[in-house]
Amino acid sequence: MHIDTRAILAPRTSEFGAVVPPVHLSSTFELDIDTIDGDYAYQRGSNPSRGDLESVIANLEEAKHGFAFATGMAAVSSVFSLLSPGDEVLFSSNVYGGTFRYVEKIFPRAGLTGTFFDDLGSITSADLSEKTRMIFVETPGNPTLRVVDIERLAKLAHEHGALLVIDNTFMTAVLQRPLDMGADLVVQSATKFLGGHSDLLAGAVTTNDDDLAENIRLSQKVFGGVLEPFTSIRLLQAIKTLPLRITRQQENAEKLVAHLREHPGIATVLSAGSFSEHEREIHERQAAGIGAVFSFELAEGYELKTFLHALEIPSFAVSLGGVESLMSIPATMSHDGMTQAARERAGITDTLVRFSVGIENINDLLADFDQAFDAAKNS
Repeated sequence: MHIDTRAILAPRTSEFGAVVPPVHLSSTFELDIDTIDGDYAYQRGSNPSRGDLESVIANLEEAKHGFAFATGMAAVSSVFSLLSPGDEVLFSSNVYGGTFRYVEKIFPRAGLTGTFFDDLGSITSADLSEKTRMIFVETPGNPTLRVVDIERLAKLAHEHGALLVIDNTFMTAVLQRPLDMGADLVVQSATKFLGGHSDLLAGAVTTNDDDLAENIRLSQKVFGGVLEPFTSIRLLQAIKTLPLRITRQQENAEKLVAHLREHPGIATVLSAGSFSEHEREIHERQAAGIGAVFSFELAEGYELKTFLHALEIPSFAVSLGGVESLMSIPATMSHDGMTQAARERAGITDTLVRFSVGIENINDLLADFDQAFDAAKNS
């Protein structure tokens, strides 16, 4: 079945035949006295509502295993729990600020090493050491939208006995399928496009590897960062409209990007594949479109704060992927945990604006940008 059909077909686990799965709020479940056995025992370990969601998360990716977490960073942390002291992880420099903070603050305590590359797509075998156990990459990257060849990195990682982890938050399985291209694990902040309404926090991990799945399941149980039942069902319902939402958002983004590239008020527009012809070819091969997030900088003569104040439709807020358009300044918001030097290295300037496109009418969005440009010119 196509993904838009699979997103709708939620598990029908209700004994009453309910089309919408019920919420199982119980923290504990009755067990057989003689065998101390049962499908469920304690909510941290497993819960029918979270199980329903996890089956859909896996189904979206056509993966064997799916896991739901309380936040995107809980999902990322579960992946890092696969590592042992002395291990090294390779990252691209334009990585989500929360991931960078984890590497800077937590890795040293755990005896782990994180090595950042300005262009992870150009690394070779010489860049991997005997301690390299994982390559962790966002493609497109946040917020500069740099693109990396997933198949190439998967081959390189596996030649050295390392894992390839792809943060697929910006694309989701609707637009990009990293597991099909050789990735070992896919992680997402389900808060973003999967949830799609800026009203919940969640994270997701998918894999086809049984051993990795067992270790991720262990992390769920040991660290306890699992998604609770009510939010599990809410996310399950939100996923039903994911293909529709992200298709509309991407259509809006494509028209906005094209408009901005021709506007005299814009100095730079960054979108997936825009960095170079090589990255464009890679992204067109491995993804179905640019997604719904892009970044830009204003040209000289246009005052940034005046421009941001003048925009009437988008909200000035962190996060992305919701039905409403959101704008932010990564340097002081989502990526404030990065050092100034790290931001400069990643190409994240203090005036770079990240824009997450919603499902509003495109003509209204275009008109809003134009009036904001008029207000900001020579202000």
